[in-house]
Amino acid sequence: MSYDPSPSYPYQHPPHDASPSYATYPWQPPVPPEPAGQRARRHAALGHHSDLRILRSAYRWQRRTATLTALGYFTLFLILSAFAPGFMTSTVADGLPTGLLLALIQLPVTWLAVGLYEHTARRYVDPIADRIRKESEVNAKREGAARR
Repeated sequence: MSYDPSPSYPYQHPPHDASPSYATYPWQPPVPPEPAGQRARRHAALGHHSDLRILRSAYRWQRRTATLTALGYFTLFLILSAFAPGFMTSTVADGLPTGLLLALIQLPVTWLAVGLYEHTARRYVDPIADRIRKESEVNAKREGAARR
């Protein structure tokens, strides 16, 4: 059996996004014509800007750093509690068990995670967000001046 490349049905369907040239419904308002006096944009739209991708990446890194700090320590504590009970019940100093000491250290580790979150926000995320905010303000002023 050979393959016949000719179409078996001659009718070609229009693309799905094609709209008819007439109003679909009688009450539908006419499509306004595009204004002829608009200038072409020199800058890409802000939603497709690479800085937004960089900001999302920095924010993602920030969340991972803080979350893995707190959850990593807590997971280590749980694993030691489950699989090393001899170690957790051993005394560190003057009858203080290692498990209790590690549990008490959980609070400073949580503070450390919050501190890391704030540090990475100030150092990496906030400067990118400020730059994007300033660029969007400038673009908004440009578009406002172009419309006048």
